[in-house]
Amino acid sequence: MFSAKQMTDKQITGNDGENLACDFLIRKGYKIIERNYLKPWGELDIITKDRSGVLVFVEVKTMRCLPANTVLQPEDNLTDAKLKKLRRTAEMFAGKHPELIDSDLGWRIDLVAICLTSNKSKIRHYENV
Repeated sequence: MFSAKQMTDKQITGNDGENLACDFLIRKGYKIIERNYLKPWGELDIITKDRSGVLVFVEVKTMRCLPANTVLQPEDNLTDAKLKKLRRTAEMFAGKHPELIDSDLGWRIDLVAICLTSNKSKIRHYENV
């Protein structure tokens, strides 16, 4: 039996990637504030604070990678249009939650790119994209 709420393979991969990204960031000393912040104008995958207290909006790009595929990488899926949407959504969140922002440190957008293979994952973290 199938329901309308069943997740697609792409959604499952994305959810797996976001879980891995949260674990990765926590191990680096980040504190997760919110996940999957969704508004009509955009979504923020992970909202966190880094070790120094900077508010960080994290975009997660995940794909299942074949060992022979060295051409297409998850970070290639962060387009200029997506980055513009991220910035707009981050600005709206920051404007509604000034208490989370240190005026000296500000905020930034990071990318966590995850390549999933059958037996492991490769995680790359890009700050201030």
